[in-house]
Amino acid sequence: MVMALVVALAAALAWVGGGSAWAAPPGEEEPSHGRQLLFYNHAYGVLDRETADAIEHSDYLREFANFQVRTTTGSDGQTWTGRYLLGRESYLELFGVGDLPGKDGEFGATGMAVSVERDGDLATVRERVRAQGITPADFLQTRDFGDGVPVPWFDGFFVIAANQYDSFGTWAMEYRPEYFADPRSKTEPPSHPGDVGRERYLNDDYRKHQMRDVTSLNLAATPRDVASTVPLLRAGGFVVRPLPGDGAVATRGGTTIRLDATTRDEAGLREVRFSLNDPVKQRHVERIGRSTLTVGPGSGAVWTFDGAR
Repeated sequence: MVMALVVALAAALAWVGGGSAWAAPPGEEEPSHGRQLLFYNHAYGVLDRETADAIEHSDYLREFANFQVRTTTGSDGQTWTGRYLLGRESYLELFGVGDLPGKDGEFGATGMAVSVERDGDLATVRERVRAQGITPADFLQTRDFGDGVPVPWFDGFFVIAANQYDSFGTWAMEYRPEYFADPRSKTEPPSHPGDVGRERYLNDDYRKHQMRDVTSLNLAATPRDVASTVPLLRAGGFVVRPLPGDGAVATRGGTTIRLDATTRDEAGLREVRFSLNDPVKQRHVERIGRSTLTVGPGSGAVWTFDGAR
């Protein structure tokens, strides 16, 4: 799922305002809403062509993670081809310049999806967003598995209009029961009533590799894009703290999301950290295009991106 969807749905969206007046008073945390409802699902970044191609053809990544290069067909026949590192509950999606239409395919463009684990929780988040004076724009995404018979994939909503983001946008989502019921999805049975969670959605092939999940995401975006994301994270139960210069960091739920505020020219994916299925004794450094993946020692890995155009 990529931000190309934002373009297709632009007419349905309502701008909710910008600015960075969301920040908590100095020294205080943003309050959370009891049980967390939204969790990091996946993020994507648009990289330079050299790095994107190196990722696509990397033998090491195929050993490190459940790595796939695949083309997906969504609503209204939209297609996108991404490079995926799939974990137990979360994943990372990578593109090269020009892989997506319009400004979504420009260098440094990024996006992030946050999803619910229980059926019906998206409606609660939506009401919390409305309570902040924001009108969410709902949408339904479908998926075509290649046979021309689309199935409802997930419900979602945006809190920012397509024409009002600079390079980064976030959406909330809830997987549909029809998708889980479709044998083409190859998903797992529910672990409890109302289970629409990430672990059920992703298969267990991660067990055959080192990478287990995304534990930390660091990207840079304009102050306007950061400010537009914060209300959704707050509504989902993240603890959000301000960073110097209009940035923000969101914690809770197993993944730390750091949003550094910068200019559009400096925006983009900066760093991703992963947990491993088993600790490793030796440190391995893999240079992939203009990025560096460092695995171990211990039970984690970090992937940094140079930011070169």
